[in-house]
Amino acid sequence: MKEMKSFYKQSFLLTALLFILMLALIGCAGTEAGGSESIDTGLAEDEWNNLAFKDKFPLHWESYMKNMVNEKEIIQKNDPSIEPYLPIVWNGFGFAVEYNLTRGHTYAFEDQMNVRRITSNPNAVSACMSCKTTLFPQMIEEFGPEQAYKLNYHDEALPWLEETAGADKGMMTDHEGNVAEWGHVSVGCSTCHDPVTMELRISLPQLTDALDRLGFDYENATQHDMRSLVCAQCHVEYYFDPLNNLQTTFPWGYGLTFEDMWEYSEYQASREGGFQGEYVSTISGGAILKAQHPEYELWSYGPHQTVSCADCHMPYQRTDGKKKVTSHRWGSPMLTIEESCRTCHSDKSETYLETRVEDIQSRHKEALLKAQDISASAHYYVNRMITSGVDEEKIKEAQALVREGQWFWDMPAAENSYGFHNPDGAMASFTRSIEKSQQAILLATRELMAIGEDIDELERQIEITKQNVIDEPVHHEKHQQAINEWFPNVRDN
Repeated sequence: MKEMKSFYKQSFLLTALLFILMLALIGCAGTEAGGSESIDTGLAEDEWNNLAFKDKFPLHWESYMKNMVNEKEIIQKNDPSIEPYLPIVWNGFGFAVEYNLTRGHTYAFEDQMNVRRITSNPNAVSACMSCKTTLFPQMIEEFGPEQAYKLNYHDEALPWLEETAGADKGMMTDHEGNVAEWGHVSVGCSTCHDPVTMELRISLPQLTDALDRLGFDYENATQHDMRSLVCAQCHVEYYFDPLNNLQTTFPWGYGLTFEDMWEYSEYQASREGGFQGEYVSTISGGAILKAQHPEYELWSYGPHQTVSCADCHMPYQRTDGKKKVTSHRWGSPMLTIEESCRTCHSDKSETYLETRVEDIQSRHKEALLKAQDISASAHYYVNRMITSGVDEEKIKEAQALVREGQWFWDMPAAENSYGFHNPDGAMASFTRSIEKSQQAILLATRELMAIGEDIDELERQIEITKQNVIDEPVHHEKHQQAINEWFPNVRDN
């Protein structure tokens, strides 16, 4: 009898343990939990105004409004405490003038409209809007894909958008309902959801085009896949393809790693009329690729690729003490560690997880600043090659190394997890960046010494110029300090 009782007790304990394990696995999978029944919102199929969803989904809206963080804070990334050499490495491009830390998604379109790299660029095109506003699908419908991406931002696209959406801008006047000045058309509800059924959807054709090239069957994507794919519409590397009406294009022809995308970008540059880069450096004179924000790609071959973007960045939360809904505050999981991290890592304390993330990100920043420093020096070495009359073929060789070195620090730098999505992948990218920039400096050193240049004096001039950039108190004028009598503008001469 005792043996029988012991057997039942052990069976009960085993069953309980299996049940707890099953719950934990469900929690980690997360992506199928909280599935919604088919609904009809009564909204139009082409509804674009974020405010139209406010009263229909009040709990989701409450969390969405948490994107209104840093409301009055606009911080430039070229601050000496962040990335001080950006005005050098991007010299000749609008990002060298103004490039800010991101604010909440509710400000995405407003911030783009007002940033100096747009306002001071009369040739900016409408493709810049393709990831910033819920109205872009309507822009494609209105103008056709052949024209929608290449409209002049200021003279054609913005007037159309203001006429279409401006009348609804004042629907709400207090911050309880107002989602920033242009938040009603900023990336939002209809970007990811069918307005009628609220099913997850891909609304931007640049993603479906890229998935077609990869051979991915997005028409039959699972709910788990969709909880990342809706983010992949925008949180990716892209360029405006001159061979396809400047359409927003992802360099995914060979795969999603930084190395794959580099090879594909170089292939595009080799094509007649193909995309060469976002700009030509005024310091080194070569075409440069400017990275965007490849979160999806770095995550795709990192240690968290088995969980979706939404699992961590939009965790399930109980907003009214009872009902569990998906959070629509899009931001760092460090603000929701319990729901975002400890659902799977329940054996780790919140303090441990915070420390682990901080360790990864601090090592990432250390490597990033080292790579940017060497990259900036490489630009100046090539500048001296040009002004000293070094052989043209050697200059082109050095420019190619500078271009490659810059790509491989810029990709993990533009990626907003500070390396966390894929620590090994990011560090490998920095290693390749440093190697290529150093090769450019070594090549330049040999050529310059052969014609009698004083390398010690060159180094002194570089360090003084770097410090002048750092010391310039006006952020949007720092780029002017990067060009001087030692290192003139070689692009426009």
